[in-house]
Amino acid sequence: MKIKCIIIDDERLAIEVIENHLKNFDHVEVVASFNNPLKAYPLLEQEKIDVIFLDINMPQMTGFSFIENLSHKPLIVITTAYREYAVKSFELSVLDYLVKPIPFNRFLKTMNKVYQQMYVNSVGGDTNLQQEPHIFLKVNKKLIKINLNDILFIESLKDYIKVITTVGDYVVHKSLTSITEELPQSSFIRIHRSYTISINKIIALEGNTIEISNKKIPIGRNYLKKTKERIFNNDNN
Repeated sequence: MKIKCIIIDDERLAIEVIENHLKNFDHVEVVASFNNPLKAYPLLEQEKIDVIFLDINMPQMTGFSFIENLSHKPLIVITTAYREYAVKSFELSVLDYLVKPIPFNRFLKTMNKVYQQMYVNSVGGDTNLQQEPHIFLKVNKKLIKINLNDILFIESLKDYIKVITTVGDYVVHKSLTSITEELPQSSFIRIHRSYTISINKIIALEGNTIEISNKKIPIGRNYLKKTKERIFNNDNN
């Protein structure tokens, strides 16, 4: 089963940008695109759509009005040229807010959110989306699927990060802050300005040092209290 998407935007070029971005992802299908939001309602009543990429300022109806009139709300990703509507968008529980022009690296972050949310929604259901949770990272112009359970820790390398996993290491042009935000907080924690770790992969904790695999990783002074609280709380759960 694929993740089914529709795109709603009154500008054809904006639709084409999103369509081209989505071609990079497996298990994603663009069911339809609309330049008039009113024409999307019949399809949404007839077919289960997982994600809507939605513009805000359209002549027939605003994106906000469109959301408020949905009987069943899929995941919503706002795509707009205006930054000032972000607060109102998140009040309507949108998944993400993309400002045009939308670079692929930013779109990739959105799609990782989509995959994470679809995995959560599929747990317990009979669907092949119910697979091991994962993210996609752009490595040497190629999208690499990385299972979250394989990640040991992530190290900052100035403008890059190094993702150390049980199956290999990957260097990615991305910030440590950005990748940490994409990972589930229940399983990952930033323990230093240069390190984010998988809590489940901790072998030992000694003083201000965590051991994962054969690596001893320092805990930053400003992260020490929160790190120990998280580790001990996980052990008690």
